[in-house]
Amino acid sequence: MTSKFDGLLEEGRMEDVNLNSSTWKPVRSPRWSLDFVRPEFLALRLASPKKKPIRRTAWLDGLRGFAAFLVYIHHNQLWAHGFDGNRVYENSFGYDGKHYFAALPFIRILFSGGHFAVAIFFVISGYVLSVKALSLIQKGQFLEAGDGVGSALFRRWLRLYIPVIAATLLWITQHHTTRIWVAIGSEPKISYWEELKMWYYGFKNYSFVFLTGNPYEFTMSYHPHLWSIPVEFKGSIIIYTAISALSRCTRNARLWCEVGLIFYFLYIVDGWFGSLFISGMLLCDLDLLEMNDQLPRFLSALGGFKEFIFFHLFVAGLYLGGVPSWEMAGEEAYGKLLSKSPGWRWLAHLKPQAVWDAKWFFLFWAALCTVASVPRLPWLKRFFETRFCQYLARISFALYLVHGPVIWLLGDRIYAAVGFIRPEHKDHISQWIDILPISKRGPIGLELAFWASQLVILPVTLYMAEVVTKLFDEPSVRFSSWLYKKALAPPTTPIKGKA
Repeated sequence: MTSKFDGLLEEGRMEDVNLNSSTWKPVRSPRWSLDFVRPEFLALRLASPKKKPIRRTAWLDGLRGFAAFLVYIHHNQLWAHGFDGNRVYENSFGYDGKHYFAALPFIRILFSGGHFAVAIFFVISGYVLSVKALSLIQKGQFLEAGDGVGSALFRRWLRLYIPVIAATLLWITQHHTTRIWVAIGSEPKISYWEELKMWYYGFKNYSFVFLTGNPYEFTMSYHPHLWSIPVEFKGSIIIYTAISALSRCTRNARLWCEVGLIFYFLYIVDGWFGSLFISGMLLCDLDLLEMNDQLPRFLSALGGFKEFIFFHLFVAGLYLGGVPSWEMAGEEAYGKLLSKSPGWRWLAHLKPQAVWDAKWFFLFWAALCTVASVPRLPWLKRFFETRFCQYLARISFALYLVHGPVIWLLGDRIYAAVGFIRPEHKDHISQWIDILPISKRGPIGLELAFWASQLVILPVTLYMAEVVTKLFDEPSVRFSSWLYKKALAPPTTPIKGKA
């Protein structure tokens, strides 16, 4: 299964959508209602069909989808295992004299790869947001590139925030009407009107790109995982601004400016997310140049060693992607965490002075190495082009939106039922505790109780992600494109006698 949409959160361009000049209507097949209720993951086969050629950037979609799945696994592991799990998953193998299988280098990505996945999201977004404009710029079609940037910028806020609005409004509605206890967020207000007012006050600040206050006030009340959406929007603005500023530069000047921006965001100021987005733009620029045999000479000379170089970069990226990121002792101790972590003591000295949260410095290099390596390692690229990864790609944004609420509403109770008990369970959902006890023996993260729980939690999460994709995600793409086309001025007719 392949998707016509590109990019982590920028799923589609205006040219990809069937639009009518006067009305906007979601495209529905005669069997739309049946397709809506039928779980698509039940029909998946791992092998890619051979009927249609695979798109050139299908690996990007697959990498994005698999990264979203890593976020799902990470949050479920942390929720089931609580603070004890945090102490294991977020620290290095051998930290504090303890050695856990789930903390082994490389292996840890499968248990706690959520931070690594977010960094990959941002690099992929930088790549996808710039690919169309850069391809036009390299052909000298500067006006068309400018039009494309204008269209993308017009649609970007709507594309990102319409699904967020829908997801959070549905969350507060069910929270207020059902009064079902969840171990996260604020208590329901007395009236639904009060709920809506508090939601609006939080959302208007949360969605403001130049917010200087607390960016987590809204997310901690409604959906902590959504902290990355404003960062995604800020990174998008950086990409569109950089493309506009560099569009008429020479090839070498443009590439050096992109490298300079990465250095600025990473080493001069604490703008790690900017460096991730611009690195995606740089990779896209180089890939397009390589396709047209226009790479700088010193890069072309390395072509014969490409697979050797990128295999080792991929291995380095996986190692750096497991950077320790949490310590129970608090922020002051966290600043010294790497220096106390086996395998990271010497690497800790590489952290620039400008970076406050050390993990994002190392995750930048991890994500850059990984995204750069995938298309140059055929065996790895083929994995991300499988139907499984392409399916995850299609629902990736919705999966990111819904997996948290499913954990809080359903997963928390399933985990309590199989024996993962938290102190608050005794006060609020005592009837769920140990109703289906399953063995928790074995290495942390590999317990039968955890993976048996996924037989319920994972299908429900995937199905909800499919529903949200069809109801809000894909329609937001079509709606934003329709609205832009409606807002466009009609083409002007040149006056006779004037150029």
